[in-house]
Amino acid sequence: ARTEEIMERLYQLSLRLNLGMAVVLAALCVFAVRSTNSQSLSTAVMRTPTRNIMMQTPMQVSRRPGVSVYATTASVPAAMVKSLRDKTGVGMMQCKKALAETNGDLAKAEEYLRAKGISGAQKKAGRIAAEGAVVSYIHAGSRLGVLLEVNCETDFVARGDAFKELAESFAMQVAASPNVEYVATDDADPEMVARETEVIKGMEDLKTKPENIRDQITAGRVAKLVKEKALLEQDYIMDTSKTVNDAIVDAIAKLGENIKIRRFERFNLGEGIEKKVGDLAKEVEEQTAAMKKEAEAKKDAKPVEAKKSDAADKPKVAVSATSVKALRDKTGAGMMDCKKALAECNNSVQEAEDFLRKKGIAGAAKKAGRTAAEGLVVEYIHPGARMGVLLELNCETDFVARGEKFQELADSIAMQIAANPDVEFVSMDEVDPTTRQKEIDIEMNREDLASKPENIRANIVKGRVDKIFKERALLEQDYIMDTTKTVGDAIKEAIANIGENIVVRRFRRFKLGEGLEKKADNFAEEVAAQMGQ
Repeated sequence: ARTEEIMERLYQLSLRLNLGMAVVLAALCVFAVRSTNSQSLSTAVMRTPTRNIMMQTPMQVSRRPGVSVYATTASVPAAMVKSLRDKTGVGMMQCKKALAETNGDLAKAEEYLRAKGISGAQKKAGRIAAEGAVVSYIHAGSRLGVLLEVNCETDFVARGDAFKELAESFAMQVAASPNVEYVATDDADPEMVARETEVIKGMEDLKTKPENIRDQITAGRVAKLVKEKALLEQDYIMDTSKTVNDAIVDAIAKLGENIKIRRFERFNLGEGIEKKVGDLAKEVEEQTAAMKKEAEAKKDAKPVEAKKSDAADKPKVAVSATSVKALRDKTGAGMMDCKKALAECNNSVQEAEDFLRKKGIAGAAKKAGRTAAEGLVVEYIHPGARMGVLLELNCETDFVARGEKFQELADSIAMQIAANPDVEFVSMDEVDPTTRQKEIDIEMNREDLASKPENIRANIVKGRVDKIFKERALLEQDYIMDTTKTVGDAIKEAIANIGENIVVRRFRRFKLGEGLEKKADNFAEEVAAQMGQ
């Protein structure tokens, strides 16, 4: 009977206070024990002047000395946290804190968050964000690099220090999270999800589980796997008590605009390249033999050099395109270098080859066949942070990679990519055969081709298609540091000067807001709407 009486009193209190019985019991017992010093829980409940508690609101109860409905944020019910998150879009920990501070009152918790400037982030998250910044992060040693686009609503916010710091921290986050592959869980490849689901279903440990819960276990494991690869689900490196998504929500509340991580790219130097393990003794022996041979060639070349100096006043020699092509094929040197060599050597391909060898230009083609797995990952961010480039340039040794000449070459090529918006791939060899055939079919069906002789149509089409793809190939562009040569020629010269193979492996270019539809608002209507008219 005593137990029934205690339960009845608790039930009546819970109805009056609009709280759960467990919460009322906790508050009541603390109050009772402090006021009566009773050793018995039931006695404390029965002796407590119920009238004194029932007439007070939850907030007043929580403010009484030593009494708190939620002693810690851990005691806040998960259902209440979820409800507040759904209404406000605020992070879980902030919702817990707000509910603990307001004794579980959802309305007051929402007011608490609004007073703190945190609420309303969810509504802002629906607005179009087409401004922002393209930022980068290059890890010490230039072996790891990240390019990231973060969007906001206005360039005013994008220029602020708070937004810039946030964007830079996200770039660093990507570098620190090697398993991250996409921004949000919604971006996960459906084929990957389906494949992982099938793999998990076939696991041995799953066969020992009851059949009616196997699908739930599988779904849970797949969801966990997808989360591990999503950037927004990672612990934020600047504050590990929250996720990256929580950090974005906090920033939305603070800055007053929608903020989104749109995309990112991460390059890890030499990733996927098979490094050649060479015999050092054999390599030294080969290099020594090559140096002796080169020294002998220089001795033999001296008379020729003297003879040429005697003929310095002779008129310039007309160089044929056929000779230039033949010399380029033999040496791998640039077109202008081949022209100069042939002019100096009276169109003699053999003498021109010796001339280039003395200049250190020949031999680039041979070096181009060697494995290049070292190098640098570099970036170029155009002033205003509206365009950025990430580039991986490879060489053979880290000794060369640390050299000033190699670094200058890498930086200039990154700038080159920014200056050529039509560039899509490194070389002509990377053109997709299907794409090439599609362009050939289009050119073959052009009306102007019908008037051409049938036997030359194929050559005309080939020339047109080559021109189309040359405009998209980085190595075929005029080098911005010296427009008399192409990027490919500049690399070949660097190979000859540095003495190692150099390869542009890959690049990525981000242009801010590219592909995003900007909302055109009527300013007067927007002001009127905000004023409540």
